Amino acid sequence: MTQSPTILTCTDGSHYASSIYQHASWAASRLDAAIHVLHVIEREDAPAARDLSGSIGFHASSELLKQLAELDEVHARVARLRGKAILEDAAEQLGAAGITSVTTTQRHGSLVETLDEFEEGAALVIIGKRGEHADFAKGHIGSNLERVIRSARIPVLVASREFKLVRRFLLAFDGGPSSLKAIHDIATRPFLKGLECHLLAVGKPDSTLGRDLENAAVSLRGAGFQVTSDLLPGDPDDVIAGEVGKREIDLLVMGAYGHSRVRQLILGSTTTHLIRTCLIPILLYR
Repeated sequence: MTQSPTILTCTDGSHYASSIYQHASWAASRLDAAIHVLHVIEREDAPAARDLSGSIGFHASSELLKQLAELDEVHARVARLRGKAILEDAAEQLGAAGITSVTTTQRHGSLVETLDEFEEGAALVIIGKRGEHADFAKGHIGSNLERVIRSARIPVLVASREFKLVRRFLLAFDGGPSSLKAIHDIATRPFLKGLECHLLAVGKPDSTLGRDLENAAVSLRGAGFQVTSDLLPGDPDDVIAGEVGKREIDLLVMGAYGHSRVRQLILGSTTTHLIRTCLIPILLYR
């Protein structure tokens, strides 16, 4: 008997939590999947008892050091209790949405390491665009998000602030390995079947990209999708964002971080720009 796939759902109780659970419920219904909710208490969230004498000076009394260590223990206990409440709330919201197979896990340490532990057999990772400590005013994405995207071996769905039922998706195609992986995955799994599909490439009309784009469209049409495709000139950030708005796209699909890390540090990244600026969920492939 084939085991049902799992959707790994990351939560930290941020403003994105309810939307994350709604995205997870939607994905689970389309993939006939179970949901595994993960809450990771990272080191800065729950500082462990440690030797503080070096940071406060040699003359501090042993009683003060003891009190500081006890305070750390209290912080750690509060973090565990808060995490437990977050997971209970997640299970309750998912149950109310009709999801019958939900498991929850709390871990201390690294979210990336925790996902690596549970990734085998999982079909998808869902995570919010920004976590509890992100700066909403400046539009920053969460630091955990970038690490997850760069390390995950399975697709990552970045949830938007508000959930909206997906009717049409746009796949930003560049002919690279990540784009081809996305085409194959979408064509062979039920996740996006029945949804309106738009393929978009940004480049020169006389390039080989146009031929690759048409081949991708043929593959998806062969899998039963109704597909429109366009090859447009311009800056990828602007063109993709413009087409998302023009076509009233509900889900953006794209490859993640196609250039080298050093190049991105110098020139920026289409992936990061679109995660930061698009108000819709983004499905990312590496």
